[in-house]
Amino acid sequence: MTEITIQKAPGKWTVRSGGAILGETSNALELHEGDKAPVIYFPRGDVAMAFLDQTDKVTHCARMGDATHFSIVNKSSVTENAVWSYEDPVSAVAEIKGYLAFYPVDSVKVEQI
Repeated sequence: MTEITIQKAPGKWTVRSGGAILGETSNALELHEGDKAPVIYFPRGDVAMAFLDQTDKVTHCARMGDATHFSIVNKSSVTENAVWSYEDPVSAVAEIKGYLAFYPVDSVKVEQI
């Protein structure tokens, strides 16, 4: 089984959508799972939650738990289910509880700045 590791992401990170900065943080976490691309998780307090609407979508990962999803809503567009968060993750990945991650879609950019 592939190991999951979580570490503090180096430097400062930003997430943008529809021209708006949704979040900026120096406290991001970086999750590595096997040979998949690392996933950057943003602390909820560093993301403009006013742009996010929780949806009914829930996905299950046997290794991390159930993920709640959010759509990004701004003046020009809605990006459905573009964000996920583990509200009650399994203990092995407890550090990401309440953090937000963003799917790599065209309208969403996560970058190190």
